[in-house]
Formats: sequence, structure tokens, C-alpha cells
Amino acid sequence: MSDLLPAINWFFWSFVVVFWVSGFFGLEDGAWIVVGIWLLSGAVILWRPLEDIQAKLVFRLRRPTMVEESRLRPIWSSLAARAGIDGGTYALWIQETEEISAAPTVGHTVAVTRWSLYTLPPSHLEAVLAHELAHHLGGRSWLRLLGFWYSLPARGALAVMRLLLKLIKAVPVLGCLIVGFFLVAYLGVIVAMLMFNESLLTPLLYFTPLLAAPILAWLSRWNEQNADRTAAELGYGPKLVEVFYGWQVRGQDAGRPAGTLRSDLLSSHPRVSERIRALEKLLSR
Repeated sequence: MSDLLPAINWFFWSFVVVFWVSGFFGLEDGAWIVVGIWLLSGAVILWRPLEDIQAKLVFRLRRPTMVEESRLRPIWSSLAARAGIDGGTYALWIQETEEISAAPTVGHTVAVTRWSLYTLPPSHLEAVLAHELAHHLGGRSWLRLLGFWYSLPARGALAVMRLLLKLIKAVPVLGCLIVGFFLVAYLGVIVAMLMFNESLLTPLLYFTPLLAAPILAWLSRWNEQNADRTAAELGYGPKLVEVFYGWQVRGQDAGRPAGTLRSDLLSSHPRVSERIRALEKLLSR
């Protein structure tokens, strides 16, 4: 159920995005053909070799070097033994970033950031890996793969919205012009659908993106906190709290002032302080 509900949510919003973009560019009835092709495309993602391509192109990961492998392997073996899984089922990858937590991956791909690999002590690195592994536990890998594949249109739309918000903040005049253009075009499409479409279903689908961004962002935050809980259940709660305190010292939330629309509704990750409080509350039980 923990895999199915997020997959359904992402699938629905991706369906809306694909349908909306197809209609926005004037495909009209052809929008359903585009949606059909998109649905059929999910069959190819279950082919195992495509996971490596996905890791490189979508998640932008790389394979560890021999030195990195020698550091990761004992820690990963210890984690696999504690979690009761076959460590060889998963492939370890490196994400070139200075963040502690890597982007959640799907299938049999587990990623760790370069900063965590070279900076964290072994016990903290194992806790971070436990969090990444937690995204894969308790569900079926094929469902996660399909869920992620079908979520890409919605994730792309969410990323575009975040970029527009950054643009408005960096260059207010240009950002407002671009957002204004899209709003006028968007409202024009909705009005045209209401006037010339016999069914109300299609116009209603064009209204749904107004709600998609905060719902998808909340879903992403829920997934992160769920992974924290799973890692804590494996016994890594105290070490994960220590990692988050270190993350807080580094000013991870410095760019997220409290009470703003973006920080409260559109962030894909919960605040570090929220994750600490949730874990401390769980551990106190």
C-alpha cells in the first residue's frame, strides 16, 4: 500500500500533464493517442539493463571507483545483513553533489552522494545508506519502476514550476512576464474548452494542474519521512539524528525562510528540524 498510493497519485498527475500538454499544442483528439503511447512506453522500463541507463541519464549517477567501492562494500554488507536482504541484488552508484542525502532512486539502484562518501564516518554513512535503502524496502521493485516512469511528466512539470519561482525571485520583471504569458495562454485554453467541448471532463482536467504542485511536493516530503522511519526501524535512528544535526549545522535550511509559500507548500524535502523532531519522537517511544 505504501508503494501503490504514491504511484497512483503520481500517475494521475502525470496523465493530466501529458493530456494537458498535448491539448495545449493543438493536438485535440490526438491527445488521447499521445496518452496511449505514453502508457505503452512503461513496458520497456521493466527491462533490467535499462536501469543502468536510467541511473546515468535520469538520476545523473556514476559507478564508484575501486577506492570508493572498497569503502562502500563493507558498510553496505553490514547494512544488508541487518536489513535481511541480499546486498548483491542492488547496484551502488555515486551522485556528484555536496548534499548528504542522494535523490531517491528506484528499481535496484541505490545512490550515495560523493560528499557523504568522503566526509561522513562509517557509522553515519551506513545510516545515510539505510535511508536510501529504505526507499526500496517493503515493496515490489517493478511497481516502483513503473511508478517512477509514469511520474516523470509530473516531476518535470513540478521542476518547471520551481524554476519559474526562482526566476521570479532572481529577475522579477522577466519572471512575471513569462508567468503572465503562460497564465494567459492557460486560461485561454480553458475558456476554449468550456465553450467548444461538449463534455465537462476535459475542461476539468485542465483545472487540475493548479492543485498538482503542492500535492506532489507533499507526497515527496511524505516519502522522505517514511524512509526516515524505515531506517529508524532498522536501528539507525540515533545515527540518522546525528547526521541531521550535522546537516543543520551546515545550514541546509538556510535558504528556506519559515512561512513562505515555496518552503511550506512546494519543497520536495521536509525541513531538517522536522525530520529530527519526527525521529526523536519515534525513538522516545
